[in-house]
Amino acid sequence: MNELSSVSVLLPGGAGAIVTLIVLLILRGNLVSRAVLEDVRKDRDARVAELLEERDAWREAHRESEAARIEAQKQVSELLELSRIADHVLRAIRGEVPRDAMDSTVAAPPS
Repeated sequence: MNELSSVSVLLPGGAGAIVTLIVLLILRGNLVSRAVLEDVRKDRDARVAELLEERDAWREAHRESEAARIEAQKQVSELLELSRIADHVLRAIRGEVPRDAMDSTVAAPPS
């Protein structure tokens, strides 16, 4: 009872003001029950878990994409080297390649 008298000193209107304040907080949504709070937390945790799974899926897709891109780049490099060799052989057959294979005109396209 001593606690209620100290509240009445702090708030004009006493216990009625406190009850009114609590009712207003509940109606405005500032105070919710523990069950509602737990439901909101469960929903939030489920959404966070879903976002983490989605993030991990995107990371894995990126890794696979990068591996495929690197492999394709290696294949393009090999094909380019083979085409240079084929070009050199064909020019040698036609007599366009000078005797020195290290000459800079070998790498230059015919003009």
